[in-house]
Amino acid sequence: MTAVTDGMVPGTLVEELLAGVDRSRVLTGEDELRAYSRDQGPVAQPVEPAAVVLAESIEEVQHVVRSAHRLGVPLIARGAGTSLSGGAHAVAGCIVLSLERMNRILEVRPEDELAMVEPGVINADLNIAVAPYGLMYAPDPASHTISTLGGNVATNAGGLRCAKYGVTRDSVLALDVVLADGTLIHTGHSTFKGVAGYDLTALFVGSEGTLGVVVGITVRLKYLPVETRTLAAFFPDIPAAAAGVLAIGAARVQPAILELLDGNTLGILDTAFNSNLAARGGALLLVQTDGFGAEPEAAVVRDVLTRRGATVEAEEGTEAAMLLDLRRNARGDGVDDDFRVGEDVAVPRSQLVHYAAELERMAGDHQVRLRLVAHAGDGNLHPTFWVSSDEGADGVRRLHAALDESVRVALALGGTITGEHGIGQYKLRWLSWEQSAEVLVLQRRIKEAFDPRGILNPGKAIL
Repeated sequence: MTAVTDGMVPGTLVEELLAGVDRSRVLTGEDELRAYSRDQGPVAQPVEPAAVVLAESIEEVQHVVRSAHRLGVPLIARGAGTSLSGGAHAVAGCIVLSLERMNRILEVRPEDELAMVEPGVINADLNIAVAPYGLMYAPDPASHTISTLGGNVATNAGGLRCAKYGVTRDSVLALDVVLADGTLIHTGHSTFKGVAGYDLTALFVGSEGTLGVVVGITVRLKYLPVETRTLAAFFPDIPAAAAGVLAIGAARVQPAILELLDGNTLGILDTAFNSNLAARGGALLLVQTDGFGAEPEAAVVRDVLTRRGATVEAEEGTEAAMLLDLRRNARGDGVDDDFRVGEDVAVPRSQLVHYAAELERMAGDHQVRLRLVAHAGDGNLHPTFWVSSDEGADGVRRLHAALDESVRVALALGGTITGEHGIGQYKLRWLSWEQSAEVLVLQRRIKEAFDPRGILNPGKAIL
């Protein structure tokens, strides 16, 4: 792979960009560059891009990509910047290509149960648009009110409903992608089935902008549930709540939402939102059933969890919406930094109880603090470890030791280092722990085939 340059003379680069994009949307001011220098993931030292382009059309994206390819300049495609793994961090001398203004819902075809959108469409806005047709877009990351569909595609985002409805890849039928040399291609199909050739659509989903720039997305829609039932099951501790997840599965009920929050998280939410969750138990299992079977399924869940020692309360209307909103805000207080890092491991559901207990043990062993939320329905956990900033270098050392052990234990249990946030920049140090040398070589070959000059989001996603 040909290495990208260390940076183009800014004036020359800007002149090249202005040949195809209006000056008002080519940003070079210090404050503007700083605002687009990073996402919400950890970063040792932010790097400012050479320029930021606010694209408004496919043609403008093609122009910017061709310019970057010709000049050998790194290109970072970006949506709303909500990545938690550093996938949209700037690198030295790069162009940050923002797709946030490409935010049109191009077509909704209710009879075909699909929609065609630009990458800057906000996840929640698509749901608002298709609800009158009795439809919904199923993947719903916690950031759904601010994250874009293009960013969701880049990381194969999941969310609260993914246990029943799947992650982003399960809802993407086709993509329009600008390749590293500016060529525009269309992958996939507008049918629910289709096996012609290699599945390039699935390859692009989750590739974190390293293979091409997504400029159009065709998504499959699901039926909006006619009914929902929400239960709040309070347990004395996390292991008991995690065991409740397995009990629901053994009863052969598939909730639409099955979320787990530990006592520390409940206390933080109480402080932030003046709720009283921590007073009701040491851990919360938030369960939502949906569809025509919502009521009988909720009855089964209530019975199963009550028999396991939970205090189960039915939450409807505004109370149910409030609890779901609190869960979406459960990660809490701003971006990660040197002293606080949230993780994204996933383990087989059969290992939930064991892994939750192991996380608590690790926090004690390394003298760090822990809070835990999880998409318990599919074994995707988001533990957050932190230390006080006044603990200095020793605190950071203990924090990273806890993080490393949490990843090693998850892998030993048959898990993965990331369930939905992606590798980005931050998790590269763990990638070789999960994937063999042969797999890493194959991934580099794929990258070289799509991006021979290595300009697309370099230093992210693959080793």
